[in-house]
Amino acid sequence: MSDRKLADRLREAVARREAAGRFDWDRMARSTQRLPVGNWRNWLILAGRGWGKTLTGAQTCRIWAREFPYIALVGATIEDARDIMVEGPSGILSVCPNHERPAYYPAKHSLEWPNGCKMSVFTASEPERLRGKQFCKLWADELASWPYLRETWDQCAFGLRLGKNPQSVITTTPKPLNLLRSLLHNRTTYVTRGSTYENRDNLAEQFFSEIINRFEGTRLGKQELNAEILSDNPGALWTLAGIEADRVMKVPDLERVVVAIDPSGTSTEASDECGIVVAGRDGQRKPHFYVLADLSLRGSPETWARKAILAYHAHGADRVIAEGNFGGDMVESVLRNIDANVSFKKVTASRGKLIRAEPVAALYEQHRVHHVGVFEALEEQMVNYVPGSPGSPDRMDAAVWAVSGLMEDGNPFFGWLQRWKSDKDKGEAEAMEEIAPGVTLGAPQTLIAPGTITVNSPRTDHMGNPISAAEAARRGGIVSTQTPAPVPFRFEDPHGVLSRPAARR
Repeated sequence: MSDRKLADRLREAVARREAAGRFDWDRMARSTQRLPVGNWRNWLILAGRGWGKTLTGAQTCRIWAREFPYIALVGATIEDARDIMVEGPSGILSVCPNHERPAYYPAKHSLEWPNGCKMSVFTASEPERLRGKQFCKLWADELASWPYLRETWDQCAFGLRLGKNPQSVITTTPKPLNLLRSLLHNRTTYVTRGSTYENRDNLAEQFFSEIINRFEGTRLGKQELNAEILSDNPGALWTLAGIEADRVMKVPDLERVVVAIDPSGTSTEASDECGIVVAGRDGQRKPHFYVLADLSLRGSPETWARKAILAYHAHGADRVIAEGNFGGDMVESVLRNIDANVSFKKVTASRGKLIRAEPVAALYEQHRVHHVGVFEALEEQMVNYVPGSPGSPDRMDAAVWAVSGLMEDGNPFFGWLQRWKSDKDKGEAEAMEEIAPGVTLGAPQTLIAPGTITVNSPRTDHMGNPISAAEAARRGGIVSTQTPAPVPFRFEDPHGVLSRPAARR
């Protein structure tokens, strides 16, 4: 054999060995990535970004496929299941050598292995597809971002019933969800925790220089990098536990639906997102509100306008509403260029973000706002928004506009109530004293029952008719020195805006 042929054969042998090593999980895996021993039902892997959760889940399924005939894969969406769990760089097809690699049938949502093992692919966006299915093992990926979390997990638990030892591996970045806490405290759960830093040798240096340096030490970094389950943000108007408690899967008949837009002025990569949220209101006397979709995106005005118009028609919306302070006329123009017949209303932010958000947060506290599924990015902004904090939570703003618009449409006094609260917070008494010396506000407004308010007016005009202090000021301070007994003035407050619990500050 010539030296050249010998060298070629040596190179081929080295290449085969390197290729085999790439699939040798026993050699590659860290100790925390190997299948645990012992009696457990759920292997819960709570780890930061880049720890190797997907690779661990795929390799675990590869090991299971050698012995068990039916395995289920569940991702947040069909795109996530396909692009991450199956075809991704750390997915099942990538971790198997040619002789072991399964055939993937996207139309059938299944993988079929050479030994006959069948893996069925499901999504948390369609939990009903899991009904009636049964399997020996389960891989649940990014469980904390599942829409219809509770419904999907319940169906998974019902289906995990074949064989002597049905088990699941759950790979996720943690969030403060009741289901995750329940799994953590379940005695049949084996818990593995890990941070992004454990896999630094296999991550791009640019990732660390940009992402790590940006989020290290921050609240979001503790969750996404260190895999900590965070408690609620002190001072925030919303809590994830509160949102989770009122999350629903089904929507009742809705009386009204709106698409709310919080526009962005530019469309560069550094621009803010354009908030687009769809919400509806049912027909109860004290209505409940339903967040139906978060379609927020970063793009040109035409891009987000088309998205809003599509949502308008897809959800059978009654109106599109948009903030007018920042390009409201432009928003209407762009929308009508796409659909001249769209029903549009411009709303003006005459009050601060906190005053706009508080009544909506109060409705959440009253368990009257429901998220239909999980809106990860929107909820992240909501639970981290602290009044007075910098930044522009565009998704949250759009949600506030949507629910506020539905409240206002159903209550003719809503705008008056909001102005009253704003004036009160700004010190109406001092303003009145400056406008009309000697004229002071009367007794404070008093709630007498949920849904009803009584306003006492202790002033009279020159004819002895009772009037408010504001009306007295408008008339130039013509006020009788005789102050009769307070005369109540009643009106309905069907949304209970003023009977809500005190908002957290």
